[in-house]
Amino acid sequence: MFLVYIFMMITILKSKLHRARITDTHIDYEGSCAIDSLLLEAAEISEYEMIHIYNLNNGERFTTYAIKAEGGTGIITLNGAAAFKGNKNDLVIICTYAKLPKKELKNFAPKLVYFKNDSNKIDSIKSSIPTQKKNKVVSI
Repeated sequence: MFLVYIFMMITILKSKLHRARITDTHIDYEGSCAIDSLLLEAAEISEYEMIHIYNLNNGERFTTYAIKAEGGTGIITLNGAAAFKGNKNDLVIICTYAKLPKKELKNFAPKLVYFKNDSNKIDSIKSSIPTQKKNKVVSI
């Protein structure tokens, strides 16, 4: 039983872009989600990496992949079929996950990118989320 624990792999949050704003949608464009290359770099998201998108405006949750958009523009567009999952100005959370051996979890820290209000400009980058307390939720 101990050997199973040593080799157990855990899927864990690797990075997230928290409350980013969709800047546009393009049904006829190749690629699923274009993200400003500087935002990809900040969150350590690779081009063509699988991403999970959670739309805070309509509750849609879907999986696609990231492609690069021009750096410094704040672009986050939903393309192709993904364009049906959101609208311009919707707030989304974009996450990536990684598989790690359970024994390495204590040495791992995710990249959590937070934005300034009503923009896709980075406000802060953190590596942890505060513990949620009973009857108290910290708003962002």
